[in-house]
Amino acid sequence: MPPAKQMTKAQILLEIQILEELKKRRAENWLLTYKPYTKQQFFHACGKDFRERLFRAGNQLGKTLSGAAEVGMHLCGRYPDWWEGKRFDRPTRWMAGSESAELTRKGVQRLLLGVPEDRQAWGTGSIPKDCIVGWSMRSGVADAVASITIKHFTGGVYDGNSTIQFASYDQGRTKWQADTLDGVWFDEEPPPEVYSEGITRTNTTMGLVILTMTPLFGMSEVVRRFMMDPTADRKDICMTIDDVDHYTKEERERIIASYPAHEQEARTKGYPSMGSGRIFPVVESTITCPPFAIPDHWAQIIGIDFGHDHPTAAVKLAWDRDNDIVYVTNCYKRRGTAATDLGISPITMHTASVKPWGPWPVAWPHDGLQHDKGSGMELASQFRDEGLDMLPFRATHPPVPPQKEGEGGNSVEAGISDILDLMLTGRWKVFSHLAEWFDEFRIYHRKEGKIVKEFDDILSASRYARMMIRFAKNKREAEWVFKDTEDESTNARNSVTGY
Repeated sequence: MPPAKQMTKAQILLEIQILEELKKRRAENWLLTYKPYTKQQFFHACGKDFRERLFRAGNQLGKTLSGAAEVGMHLCGRYPDWWEGKRFDRPTRWMAGSESAELTRKGVQRLLLGVPEDRQAWGTGSIPKDCIVGWSMRSGVADAVASITIKHFTGGVYDGNSTIQFASYDQGRTKWQADTLDGVWFDEEPPPEVYSEGITRTNTTMGLVILTMTPLFGMSEVVRRFMMDPTADRKDICMTIDDVDHYTKEERERIIASYPAHEQEARTKGYPSMGSGRIFPVVESTITCPPFAIPDHWAQIIGIDFGHDHPTAAVKLAWDRDNDIVYVTNCYKRRGTAATDLGISPITMHTASVKPWGPWPVAWPHDGLQHDKGSGMELASQFRDEGLDMLPFRATHPPVPPQKEGEGGNSVEAGISDILDLMLTGRWKVFSHLAEWFDEFRIYHRKEGKIVKEFDDILSASRYARMMIRFAKNKREAEWVFKDTEDESTNARNSVTGY
């Protein structure tokens, strides 16, 4: 074979120029190379069905990058082939910002436009350089932009201009009182009044309201809106450090360990930080375990929390008596109003969901003694008539002699302290797939020293089951009791003796 042809100096220079030009073109249209992670892509896709979206994530995981990519697409009208979210077929008007002018410049502006201090680099953000028509500067803040005008790519050609204005939360709500908008992007958590303005500006167009944030302020009013009051227009999406690939396993461990314990889950997983007010201040991974088949000789029990103006919830516990470890293996939560759509009573709906868990004894709280206005029957009795093996008395802590069974106390603080002790000593484990249980665990907290009795239905059911775990039964015992309860006399005897 003849030797490879030597490149001339001119050819080498041309090759370098071509590579530099390709690098420049990629930098000036990075939307072409944006490849979202699964959670980021889900966040984008939800824009098709939900006006309001909260993208909760830890620090440096890519939440702001996702916001910039989506807003850039809506401004210029260029959507990738994989896009499943909302599309605008016309120019759009947006507002975006963060906590201060400086943070808005360093975050939102930088990712949309390019490095603030280098105007030659403007056009290397998510807005392609060939789409930028012009900008106006903000007075009083170096290199801060007040607005950008962007050509919108409509129907295969440029057809009109989009605009985006920048503001910051410290300017107050009046600075967010723009004209009608197609979208608002809040990077990091806004005050409630500023968020309200964002929604108001998009009501006429039914436009998008996007939040990308790490919830360091805990269960704030804005976070509660998404996590505790979801609607057909509102979606909460969470991305953790385990959902991204730009860190190795070792790097993840080092990053997590670098934060104070009470900030770890907020800064690495996007879970609301409860700070010193958190009731269960334990690292989630220490109580999480993969699901497994429960051995027949382990005792099991169900706890139920009756819903009135809140959901009814139930939890199943499995107890490894030999090692004194309690496992949360099932959970359920649903509002009674959902039964209306099914054409059945709420009690029938709840019991139908819990009975498949098995014939385990069911612990219940004191409000189960309340009489229904319609039937005159106690609430616990109604669940018993639907086929659940309700314990014969309300949930209490073990009685102290001379107290008899059913006469013990039901202190919430004592129940919480007991479960916390199990967590801290490695004796309380929760199956990893029980998302609703962990949702409540993460935000269970105190305010001014008092337990916030909201969004705690599953945890209350867990506490009732733990309080009465002395009545848990293994498979053989539970099946024997369940069979014998078909005999009315035996059932009467069990209701007196408590098994």
